[in-house]
Amino acid sequence: MQIVLTVVAPDPEVLQQALPKALEAVAACGAPVKQTQALGPGAADVFLEHDDPTIIRAAAETALEGKAADVCAQLAGRRRKRLLIADMDSTIIGCECLDELADLVGIGREVAAITERAMRGEVEFEDALRERVAMIAGLPLADLQRCFDERVRLNPGARTLAATMAADGARCVLVSGGFDFFTSRVAQAAGFQASWANRLIDDGEALTGRVAEPILGREAKLACLKAEASGAGVAVADTLAAGDGANDLPMIQAAGLGVAYRAKPILAGQADARLDHADLTALLYFQGYRADQFVTD
Repeated sequence: MQIVLTVVAPDPEVLQQALPKALEAVAACGAPVKQTQALGPGAADVFLEHDDPTIIRAAAETALEGKAADVCAQLAGRRRKRLLIADMDSTIIGCECLDELADLVGIGREVAAITERAMRGEVEFEDALRERVAMIAGLPLADLQRCFDERVRLNPGARTLAATMAADGARCVLVSGGFDFFTSRVAQAAGFQASWANRLIDDGEALTGRVAEPILGREAKLACLKAEASGAGVAVADTLAAGDGANDLPMIQAAGLGVAYRAKPILAGQADARLDHADLTALLYFQGYRADQFVTD
């Protein structure tokens, strides 16, 4: 089978050092290299013949250990995905919104500790969400907008990722265990067409400490992927999912290409690829886009 190994590094000089090591590693797996193609200053495709992309990925990752480079190995066909499903907190944006809300009332450290345990899969996400939301009861609604304005920032490459895929006809959807107040605004800022999230309950002036049921958690994220794929007439094999925590695992495993972004170990070890170094435009390189095809502002 023809497999494509994509190597992406934030620093083009690192790519120049990493690529020969990756080529040597895959050659040792008995995978003849057919072609090497530059995608951008810090990205390249390597086309080769082998029966198992996971073996190629493992060999390349081992060879590049200690270098600031990410790899993805997959079948060369059907790389361009027609649906992007992305987690929001700590994936498309650089923070956890609930932690930031808690910080506004002086309990950020306590809430962040629960968030960390939930993202690592040490506690049930739904229970952890209810507990954390109860801790910020009484927070004025005006502080939600303040939090968004002052603390929410898109991660590098987020807008380019969505704009490029949308321009190529793909649908881009945010799915978050966070809250629709933020997902609606982040979706607009990043260029996503739709968003799914939980809803904080308020009394018209402040948060009540409750979240609307049922809670959108790990199984709901998987359901979202399937529903969005069905609605768009897209095969699940033609979907791309990205996330960072345990509640993203089912959708990452189900997607045609599931990528762990700066992820917790429980997710990083089971995704098709990891992004530990490069920004979100690496998801475009993994699909075979060249840098000169990126859509930027």
